[in-house]
Amino acid sequence: MKTSDFYYDLPPERIAQTPVEPRDAARMMVIHRDTGLREDKIFRDLPDYLNPGDVMVINQTKVIPARLLGVKEETKVPVEILLLRRIDKDQWETLVRPGRRLKKGVTVSFGDGLLRAEIGDTTDAGGRVVRFLYQGVLEELLDRLGEMPLPPYIHEKLADPSRYQTIYAKQEGSAAAPTAGLHFTPDVMARIREKGVDIVPVLLHVGLGTFRPVKAEDVSEHQMHSEYWEVTDDAADRINAARRWGGRIVCIGTTSVRTLETAATPDGIVHPGMGMTSIFITPGVKFKATDALLTNFHLPESTLLMLVSALMGREEALSAYREAVEKEYRFFSFGDCMLIL
Repeated sequence: MKTSDFYYDLPPERIAQTPVEPRDAARMMVIHRDTGLREDKIFRDLPDYLNPGDVMVINQTKVIPARLLGVKEETKVPVEILLLRRIDKDQWETLVRPGRRLKKGVTVSFGDGLLRAEIGDTTDAGGRVVRFLYQGVLEELLDRLGEMPLPPYIHEKLADPSRYQTIYAKQEGSAAAPTAGLHFTPDVMARIREKGVDIVPVLLHVGLGTFRPVKAEDVSEHQMHSEYWEVTDDAADRINAARRWGGRIVCIGTTSVRTLETAATPDGIVHPGMGMTSIFITPGVKFKATDALLTNFHLPESTLLMLVSALMGREEALSAYREAVEKEYRFFSFGDCMLIL
């Protein structure tokens, strides 16, 4: 497969710059894989498509203020550091700009020296390891000095940072939000529970792997960046019990899919565990633990669109995307969503 096989034409005005209000007012294209039927609904209609005994799997990761703007101490040249993954107490894997001008040993200052970063080695994925120098609590300094790491295609400033967090975000560690979850409200969650659907949390800290562009012409040559995942004993037990009793596993977002497909064995049993995953799901991959997916509309030629194509077929996925463009759905992180049944 070629990366260009997953291209579609998207007018810039279809890229959502701000989140819709209220959260559950986003549009939702519902796709029935068994019949090919497509419906145009609103996200708050989601409970109507879930059944008693289903399990809805959510990613409870929380976005950290991972974008730091500072200056190179020697020259005062502006520097941007994006935190990707914590290595230990003070060391992080990051992306830095301008990377070529920040050699190993250079220090960067944030907030007039309240926080400093020493540039370290280059990572296999092209990032940099940095070691933070500070007094006090690093998390408090990040809250004070950092910004929400909005994707580069969003040019509007976010008035309320909480709108780039899901309402169930719990464990800090992501450099980006699991955006399919941004549509949920307490009312929608309550209606889903009342329907007899079990809501099960898992964890995948969203990093470079989820959003890194595919630069290889041959899809098979793309290397995913590793991201941290966790599935607890309780979560695995509840998911497996639902499967035994005929319930569907409905994943909220591609990160939930990647977590379950990492944790599952070929027989579909989800096992508890934790670690790093670089799973890359493309057409031809057999899903082991995913029956349905709620997801936003993704970038052309992205690994996320490839995952969606693996679930519903490439031609069907691209056809649905073309229809979404024609019907003026809103795309990407703050956009509308698609429910694949």
